[in-house]
Amino acid sequence: MANTISPLIDSAARATDPVVRGVRDEQLSLPTPCADYDVRALLNHLFHVVIGFQALAGRGTADFSSTPDRLAEDWRARFREETVTLAEAWSAPGALEGVSQGMGLPQRTVAHMVMGDLLVHGWDLARATDQDYQPDPAALDEAGPAFAEMAPMARKAGVFGEEIPPPPGAGPFERLLMLTGRDPGWSPR
Repeated sequence: MANTISPLIDSAARATDPVVRGVRDEQLSLPTPCADYDVRALLNHLFHVVIGFQALAGRGTADFSSTPDRLAEDWRARFREETVTLAEAWSAPGALEGVSQGMGLPQRTVAHMVMGDLLVHGWDLARATDQDYQPDPAALDEAGPAFAEMAPMARKAGVFGEEIPPPPGAGPFERLLMLTGRDPGWSPR
């Protein structure tokens, strides 16, 4: 039986894909809301996450100690190919069951991590390259509570910044961004 997480991973990837395709070569050195990454480094990180989490879906391991340069020929088209493979990997029977051998976390948590990375880094790239980004509301509804639950662990690991308190009336995506330490008003200028 198909699970409900895999289609949401795919929808998060579909929202991010046009942003990746829209990055121009001259934008690769621009800053992003992730202070440690310029656009090139963030794209490489996102590719690395997508490929690594394909293996994690099948209870394999992934090495995140270094990030290879994946921006070779046809990288824009290859991003969608890799995210299709990612969603297929997470749709396998039993993909959400048990504990990840590679991360020591529940498989469902690992799936939420990659979905959230696609959502948040899609926004990061869009913001850095002056593009529009519209996350899928269903993916956001799934990832938001999961990220809120894992936020203390993610902050301790240095993956999230300090939470920015959301203003009254902040929408779900603004809240997710602020939970990860991002300023929704960030601009490269």
